[in-house]
Amino acid sequence: MEPRSVKTPEDAKAIIRERGLTHVKVGLFDNDGVMRGKYMSKSKFFSSLDHGFAFCDVVLGWDVKDQLYDNARYTGWHTGYPDAPVRIIPESCREVLDEDGMLLFIAEFAGEAEAVCPRAALRKVLSKATEMGFDAFAALEYEFFLFKETPHSAREKGFRNLETITPDWFGYSMIRNSTYSDLYKAILAMAETMDFPIEGIHSETGPGVIEAAISVDHAEAAADKAALFKTYMKVLAQKNDLLATFMAKWSDDYPGQSGHIHLSLQNKDGSSAFYDQGQEHTMSQLQRHFLAGQQRLMPELLCMIAPSVNSYSRMIPGFWAPTDATWGVENRTTALRVISGSAKTQRIEYRIGAADANPYLALAAALGSGLYGIAHGWEPHTPVIGNAYEQAHPRELALPRTLWDATQCFKASQAARELFGDAFVDHFAASREWEDREFRKHVTDWELNRYFEII
Repeated sequence: MEPRSVKTPEDAKAIIRERGLTHVKVGLFDNDGVMRGKYMSKSKFFSSLDHGFAFCDVVLGWDVKDQLYDNARYTGWHTGYPDAPVRIIPESCREVLDEDGMLLFIAEFAGEAEAVCPRAALRKVLSKATEMGFDAFAALEYEFFLFKETPHSAREKGFRNLETITPDWFGYSMIRNSTYSDLYKAILAMAETMDFPIEGIHSETGPGVIEAAISVDHAEAAADKAALFKTYMKVLAQKNDLLATFMAKWSDDYPGQSGHIHLSLQNKDGSSAFYDQGQEHTMSQLQRHFLAGQQRLMPELLCMIAPSVNSYSRMIPGFWAPTDATWGVENRTTALRVISGSAKTQRIEYRIGAADANPYLALAAALGSGLYGIAHGWEPHTPVIGNAYEQAHPRELALPRTLWDATQCFKASQAARELFGDAFVDHFAASREWEDREFRKHVTDWELNRYFEII
């Protein structure tokens, strides 16, 4: 049996028996999209398939450095960090890279914890799409930098003077991808083995930066694939004595790293809900409403798309990251790019997304806001023609400039609470406020250089 043919708990048990495995890997994703998990014995796994298992809910109550939030309502010292129920998703079965037939399964929180679980937040939006008569399809693409470093060497250097795998600016380079063909082939092979196939991969402009576009799929599967790609791209890099980063912006000298989302809706009969040959730009009225929802709610949901302090370092004029909730047709200076053409290709590219976002939450925000626009019959603003950075835009389209401001918009958003529930909004907002407060405890190199002697 092939891992991707597993659909039921019985299938999962059968493939484990067939492979003679004594253990499997089980992982789930935290607030920041970091995969947390463990090896689990066959007997424990079989029991968990039937009855679920328990996982310490601290993974919903700490940050990327395992520091405990001091403001979370769902979990904390006040609850004692108990175990929370978790369900295993049999159809997520995959073979793990370079682990001799080892299998990996994705899990997600259930019970009370489901209300604040990132994967569940996306499922809630997808249920709304189904109720409205749509199937959502998505594809995510990521830029990431690769360094000739290890986790130890990067820390020893204080994350300064890191050596990238290639020098200089050389986007779409056939020289780079041919010189490093073994690496590219390893990435492509991993993606095929673990079922997050890559539609295209190339060197981006900047030293050591690569962009990979994951093939389109149903939205839930697309989020799984994106989250696994980010996790196992880092694994592959480290197995090859390299280090990958998906930070939104790791250097003052280079553009930030995007995590763009391509989205489309299909009607239940399989036809495109976005394509209308008789309309301008072949945009159906429904696509216009969807676009309007994304545009109007982008400022309110931005902290789901740009979830770190570093995310906002990327959003500056002229560096390929939008600063307002603008849209245009085939315009890469806008936050939303309408791609027109045919029933198969008609879609929206949500370009505000950064590589550091949790794929489940970024997709939930991009899709949920569009559905909200359909439900309310909204119309988008006038499209941008030309360079969006050089034009003035309505005040309501301005995006928050900091994580703190974005979080306050999120907390006050009635749409966010309707889409994701009060428990999720309050919990995720608390985690972002924590992130911002942690940053403000520290003095940056820029401050020292600017003020230490002179002021």
